[in-house]
Amino acid sequence: QVQLVESGGGLVQAGGSLRLSCAGSLGTFNTYAMGWFRQAPGKEREFVAAIARYGAPTYYGDSVKGRFTISRDNAKNTVYLQMNSLKPEDTAVYYCAAGLLIEPLVRSQYIDYWGQGTHVTVSS
Repeated sequence: QVQLVESGGGLVQAGGSLRLSCAGSLGTFNTYAMGWFRQAPGKEREFVAAIARYGAPTYYGDSVKGRFTISRDNAKNTVYLQMNSLKPEDTAVYYCAAGLLIEPLVRSQYIDYWGQGTHVTVSS
């Protein structure tokens, strides 16, 4: 059974940083483009960031550009999301996703696997 397991969420003050991790049990991790999405209470799911199979290109949602950085370590089957200068509006459940093609993944299409989510709360 394929699994994506997120970790690293928690409570942080505005202006602080967190690093999320997503570990995959995917048979060939570097087959997949990887992405992060988030969903705040009462809001639709929002694209955050995506990274191609070997680390480039990367894509970011407008609301996180310049503050968040996505990276991956294929040897560890792990993708990361470094979140800096956090704002209360970044509060959400963050989900990891895997898909074979990065452009559709950015549009939340043709996603093969989702993680269970990790909570991020940013206090003001």
